[in-house]
Amino acid sequence: MSAIFTPLNQVKLTNVSVVRLKKGGKRFEVACYKNKVMDWRRGLISDLSEVIQIDKVFTNVSKGQVANQEDLLKSFKTNETSEIIVQILKNGELQVSEKERLNQNERMLKDIVHIIAEKSVHPETKRPYTITMIEKALLESHFSLVPNKTAKVQALDAIKLLQEKNIIPIIRARMRVRIQMPSKDAKRVKDRILQCLIKIEEEDWSDTFDATCLIDPGQYRLLYELIQQESKGKCILEMLNLKDVDDKEEIL
Repeated sequence: MSAIFTPLNQVKLTNVSVVRLKKGGKRFEVACYKNKVMDWRRGLISDLSEVIQIDKVFTNVSKGQVANQEDLLKSFKTNETSEIIVQILKNGELQVSEKERLNQNERMLKDIVHIIAEKSVHPETKRPYTITMIEKALLESHFSLVPNKTAKVQALDAIKLLQEKNIIPIIRARMRVRIQMPSKDAKRVKDRILQCLIKIEEEDWSDTFDATCLIDPGQYRLLYELIQQESKGKCILEMLNLKDVDDKEEIL
């Protein structure tokens, strides 16, 4: 009986994730450990041995076809395998199965919906929407997921989309904050502070300006930078809550 040999340019791998990069008209792939690529890209791990299954570059991981050195040199201008692998991990596309992709999209959409529920309200009642109502509104707006954007960014984009298409009346929830800074500094820039605020609920102008205010969340960074600069760091900006709704009220 004849022996069955695996070709020398083939490597058999199982249970792998693949990062694929097309470069110089060729396809190159790296076999990785599941869920490690994103951790590496976020800087949570730096050791490549924790990310890749084998220190080789492939043209097709599933078939075990290893890329030849001539193609690597022509496409990447180097023969250093580690350098090529880093380029592929950094710039390549992470390949996932259809089932896994659907699961990822489902988790992402769930996160987006919950963020919208936390960060938005009805403009008149100031009450948050239910998860079910937000899901229905997103469906009607034909909202599309973008895999390489964070859930938070997409949630803010979704709120804008719902506003533009007038699917439901919705605004970002107002943020209640407390400002503390030397009164002499606050008096000097009072008009600029007021421009960042929706409303001052309580204020005390003793030695220290102490005020509880409502602001649009988008003004938080601007307000912080203003009072930080004008008080030379002798200030406090504290977020008290985000929901502009009485806890005793029923939600929609």
